[in-house]
Amino acid sequence: MQAGRLGAAAAKGQGMGTLQEALVETMVLVSAADGRMTDSELRAMRDVVVGLPVFEGFDAATMPSIANRMVAILESEDGIEEALDHLQQAIPPRWRETAYALACDIVAADGEASQEELRILEMLRHQIGVDRLTAAAIERGARARYTRS
Repeated sequence: MQAGRLGAAAAKGQGMGTLQEALVETMVLVSAADGRMTDSELRAMRDVVVGLPVFEGFDAATMPSIANRMVAILESEDGIEEALDHLQQAIPPRWRETAYALACDIVAADGEASQEELRILEMLRHQIGVDRLTAAAIERGARARYTRS
């Protein structure tokens, strides 16, 4: 299974740039877009890493260092563009809809989407090449999953 092989490499600390790391970086990017990472967003990230097959074998203890790397990129002069370029290179085409779906879930997790988060989602969608119709379906699914009564 591909996820298991990728997970084994990440768990052994072999190099940077696994698919799993790129997916975590994507979630951090949208969570940090508005300058704060809420408890709901952090819980959602943890739940994703624990619950999805793509993260099988992934060492969740590496999440803080991955998050810190992404935050450091975002704090640089052209941080958002640099982060988006990195993700475009790091996420294989067949995983880009998954990355966008995870990003939407993180934005929806705290029950409110800031303008900054919506803007970064739009930029991410364009950069990684998720078409508008697919993105709309993914966004609707995230809204449905995170709607509160």
